[in-house]
Amino acid sequence: MTEQNGSYRIEIPRDEVEQSGLDVDEFYRVGVLTHIGASSTSGPPDVVPSVEHRAVQGPPVDEGERREVTIETLGEEGDGIAKVERGYIIIVDGGEPGATVEVDVHTVRENVAFAEIVEPES
Repeated sequence: MTEQNGSYRIEIPRDEVEQSGLDVDEFYRVGVLTHIGASSTSGPPDVVPSVEHRAVQGPPVDEGERREVTIETLGEEGDGIAKVERGYIIIVDGGEPGATVEVDVHTVRENVAFAEIVEPES
């Protein structure tokens, strides 16, 4: 983490960006956690080390879940990419950018889920 003009810049390893679905051209808000015993003078002046412990959060979706998502863009293989809570990515087979669709989530991993569009009943 480096300071530039009163702002802090965090560099993320290239493989994390490529594997996690982060977009290099996007800005992301991040939380910087400090060791409980760390001095508050080592970080920005308005940041106070947190003393509460937080449980590690898993994916915000479950296998078998049905939900409505908006396709934001296309992935490298032409699948739709939707983002849900905490920026979690759902890859939607056959999704088109701008479309809001109902999907069935069939595979959930730590940083990405895969889903298929639910066909409307006729």
